[in-house]
Amino acid sequence: MREVFSGQPQTADDPDLARARGGDDAAFTRLVRPLRGELHAHCYRMLGSCHDADDALQDALLRAWRGLARFEGRASLRSWLYTVTTRTCLDIIEARGRRALPVDLGPSSERAVTGDVPRTDIAWLGPYPDADLPEGPASRYEQREAVELAFVAALHHLPGNQRAALLLFEVLGFSVAEIAETMNTSAASVNSALARARRVVAERVPSVTQQRTLRRIGDARVREIVADYSAALERGDADALVALLTEDVTWSMPPMTHWYRGIEAVTDFAVRLPLTSCGSWRHLSVSANGQPGVASYLWNEEGKAHLGWSIDVLTLREDRIAEITSFVGSGHFTRFRLPASLP
Repeated sequence: MREVFSGQPQTADDPDLARARGGDDAAFTRLVRPLRGELHAHCYRMLGSCHDADDALQDALLRAWRGLARFEGRASLRSWLYTVTTRTCLDIIEARGRRALPVDLGPSSERAVTGDVPRTDIAWLGPYPDADLPEGPASRYEQREAVELAFVAALHHLPGNQRAALLLFEVLGFSVAEIAETMNTSAASVNSALARARRVVAERVPSVTQQRTLRRIGDARVREIVADYSAALERGDADALVALLTEDVTWSMPPMTHWYRGIEAVTDFAVRLPLTSCGSWRHLSVSANGQPGVASYLWNEEGKAHLGWSIDVLTLREDRIAEITSFVGSGHFTRFRLPASLP
C-alpha cells in the first residue's frame, strides 16, 4: 500500500511563500491548494469522519498560516503541512477518542431486531466519498486502497500515535526519522509503534484489498452486482438478494448497534425489514471508501417522495457481496453531492 510522494522543497525565496509570510492569504491559499485533497484524506483516515476531517483540516491550515515563519524551506512544504495536520488530528483523538462500527461493539444478532433505534452516544465511523480523493493517475489506486472500509476501521483499533505512525510510513512514505520529528519522539518509539500497529491491522484487514478484488472482477461485473442489489431491494425479491451474498455475509447499519452475520441471519433481517416492512425504495450508484455502493432512498408518505436514507457500502469477495455497511442518515447525502430526494 505504500505511496511515496516526492514533493519539491519549498525554497525561502519562493514568491508565494515570501508573500504568504508577509501576510498574503491568497498566496498561502495558492501554496496549499494542490495539497488540500490528500491532507483531507489523511484527516479522514486518522479521524474516521468527514465532518471531523473538515474541522481538522481547517484547524491545521489555520495553525500552519499562523506558524508559517517556522517553515524554513529545508524540507518540502508538503512534509511540513503533514506534520501540522497530524499533530492537529492527534489533539482531536486525545479529546474525542476513536470511532466504531457496530461489529466492534458486540456480537451479531441471530434474528431481525425490530424497533432498533440510533445510538447517538457512540462516535460512529462514517463513509468517505471517492469524489473527495485527490486527482491524478499516479496516486488514485493507492488513495482508494488507503480509505477502504476495513483498513480505516482497523486503524480505529489503534492508539493515536500508532495510527499516525502507520499512516505516515505505510501510506504516505515518510521515513522513520521524519515521523519521529513529526511526533516529537524517538526513532525507536516509532519503530515500536509501527510493529504494534502492523500486528493489529494484519489481524483485521483481509490480505486481498478491495482494489485488487474489483480489478479482478472487472467494472462491468461490479456495475451488474450493484444494479442487481438495487433491483432486488426495490422489487422486494429475497431470492435475488440472497443469490448475491456470500455464506458468511454481514450487514450492519450504523448508528444502529444491531448487526447480522451469516446468510440465515441476514436473510431473516432482509425479509422482515427492508424487503417488506420499510416501504418503497429507490437507489443511485455511488462510490465510497474506494468501494462500490448505493445511495438508498426510502418512500416518505408525508413528503410524497423517496428521501435519502443510507449510503450502503458493499465489500465484495470474488463476485459476491461479503459485507453490507449501511450508513444511515440523510446527512451523508449532502457530502456525497446527492439529491435529498427522488420521485
